[in-house]
Amino acid sequence: MIDTHAHLDALDDPDTAVARAAEAGVGRILTVGTTVEGCRTALELAEGHHGVFAILGIHPHEAESEGGRLEEIEPLLQHAKAVAVGETGLDFYRNISPPNRQRVVFEAELALADRLGKPVVVHTRAADKDTLDVLGSFHGAVVLHCFSSAALLPVALERGYYISFAGNVTYPNASELRLAATQVPADRLLAETDSPYLAPQPVRGRPNEPAHVMHTLAGLAAARAEDPAELEARIDANATEVFGLS
Repeated sequence: MIDTHAHLDALDDPDTAVARAAEAGVGRILTVGTTVEGCRTALELAEGHHGVFAILGIHPHEAESEGGRLEEIEPLLQHAKAVAVGETGLDFYRNISPPNRQRVVFEAELALADRLGKPVVVHTRAADKDTLDVLGSFHGAVVLHCFSSAALLPVALERGYYISFAGNVTYPNASELRLAATQVPADRLLAETDSPYLAPQPVRGRPNEPAHVMHTLAGLAAARAEDPAELEARIDANATEVFGLS
């Protein structure tokens, strides 16, 4: 199994978390940088573990403070274990960075991904229309991480985006998310933890970690009425394809 989105640098002991993941059957983890220093740390973690790869970018919350440093991330993305640009996108729910600045940085990261031929991992919250508008001119692979807006799904599927579900799909009140999960074609489905956030229902209330993606897998398999082992293989193949993993 693969955890396609974790913030290992936000865990108390990333090395131990990677070991626990392996014991649980999670052999590959994509760790995400959200600031310039976070990207450097993510790449160091990827270099230190055989099954860990890095997604590098400026989070929309950091657009105001870090967006001007995007040129420092470009050389990091040349590394063999840097597999995508992100997480980038728009978050108009918290507006920690001004919306206009978020959009400028988002567009710049898409241009960077296009130039490097890498997929983008997109964070979007309370910004469905603007996110789709900005992505409309991007022709590379798109992963909608921690998918949480059913309204996005029709256009996302029409455009061939990958849809990644986190632990919140297992919550009792997440029936709309589970319904969305049944509508995603098998070749566009991904799973993640977003560690240390959004722990799945069986471990809710604890810090999340990559090993817990197995609970999300179980929840997705139940919602889709599929065999967990078959779905695990499908998700692993999807991640290998979109992120160009070896």
